[in-house]
Amino acid sequence: MHKILVANRGEIALRIMRSAREMGIKTVAVYSDADRNALHVRYADEAVHIGPSPSNKSYLCGDKIIEACRQTGAEAIHPGYGFLSENAAFARQVKAAGLILIGPSPEAMEIMGNKLSAKAAALKYHIPMVPGTEEAITDVAEAKQRAIEVGFPILIKAAAGGGGKGMRVVENAADFEEQMHVAVSEATSAFGDGSVFIERYISSPKHIEIQVLGDSHGNIVHLFERDCSVQRRHQKVIEEAPSATITPAISAKMGKCAIDVARSVNYTGAGTVEFIMDDQLNFYFLEMNTRLQVEHPVTELITGIDLVKEQIKIARGEAISFKQDELAINGHAIELRVYAEDPANNFLPDIGTLQTYITPKGAGVRVDDGFEQGMEIPIYYDPMIAKLIIYGKDRNEAIERMTRAIDEYQITGIATTLGFGKFVMQHEVFISGKFDTHFVKEYFKPKALHTENEDEALIAALIIQRLLSAKSREVPLLSENSYWVKNRKEI
Repeated sequence: MHKILVANRGEIALRIMRSAREMGIKTVAVYSDADRNALHVRYADEAVHIGPSPSNKSYLCGDKIIEACRQTGAEAIHPGYGFLSENAAFARQVKAAGLILIGPSPEAMEIMGNKLSAKAAALKYHIPMVPGTEEAITDVAEAKQRAIEVGFPILIKAAAGGGGKGMRVVENAADFEEQMHVAVSEATSAFGDGSVFIERYISSPKHIEIQVLGDSHGNIVHLFERDCSVQRRHQKVIEEAPSATITPAISAKMGKCAIDVARSVNYTGAGTVEFIMDDQLNFYFLEMNTRLQVEHPVTELITGIDLVKEQIKIARGEAISFKQDELAINGHAIELRVYAEDPANNFLPDIGTLQTYITPKGAGVRVDDGFEQGMEIPIYYDPMIAKLIIYGKDRNEAIERMTRAIDEYQITGIATTLGFGKFVMQHEVFISGKFDTHFVKEYFKPKALHTENEDEALIAALIIQRLLSAKSREVPLLSENSYWVKNRKEI
């Protein structure tokens, strides 16, 4: 394998290209009109334009990507995450073209891409499941009766779903029919598949996932857990490894279950098995993501394993280069997804120009990004600017280091999730590890960010006052009865 085409953009394209370059493999970038001057285009050995800015006319066009391989002589395609990374039809298209997809088989993608078929595969190995139905429900009356048997509250979920679409929490039987119709409608609109099923609703869940690797020689290993419970709109914002909550015994049990789930579909490459955990630390299979995860860097930092390099080696037919008993957790890592979003306005995406963009530096700080100062955040794609990943000898050091790095990260011109990240790091519930997926709903209020901004303005005003007072003792800039002085913090 001498040349890889990276069928993605932004930070993940750059991250893949860097590992490939270290392995002596040349890379090909593909780009849309909006990404003509993007960093991944400049970094690659070659670049091919594949269409207009909208993803359905560029990054989602499998034919164009395969043609780019023919033009450049690329032998393999790394899809990163998002776009075509879990598209079984594209995986078959790649294979038919005589190319290598750096990822699992189309069959594994297909089975794990549907929550019901994924559950059926996992049940072969007796993986714990949330009580509910194991097949799609179409008859509303029958579904309602089953929901009553499972016990309210229940969760209606789209079989082909993700990101919270086609998902409805139902508190009582009276609301069931209406909510089921809404869930089916959402699922049909979002995924072209209205199949839904029901599960008991776990009221205070943690989202725990296990990284796995499988090769074509029958070897499958897990690389421990990640806690991804801090989410907004059912999508992750902060991830850490290892979990601050679960015991080594539970971690090992989850790891074995994750390996069994991967084994149920003869999995090859990097994948993630996701679990939901209740407040009694009982865990249940949720789904499997058949690709590299956004949050994979935290696993890399605590294990010392470059997951992209392992993906490439596996795709070349090599065996995994280490055994399960050779792996160990060293230290603690936390990742903050730095989104162009306004946390004070329900995390709505923001667009604009990065007027200031200065990344943090120092021990234990890693920034995976795809932007530089002066670049615009395009409206066409996911609003993530960067991933700020922190490593420390333990969780306390990682939290302290993350707080320091957030303070050093300078971004102006757009709203970002940096302030929200600092709020989380300093919140006693997060520090204690006693948080769940409802953290944002229960603890985060936009005024928390306004308060921090007011405090910073107060500190700046007091510093200016003291500097000027050193030169003149005439009239104070701030009276002792002013709002700022009465409400100031110690500085």
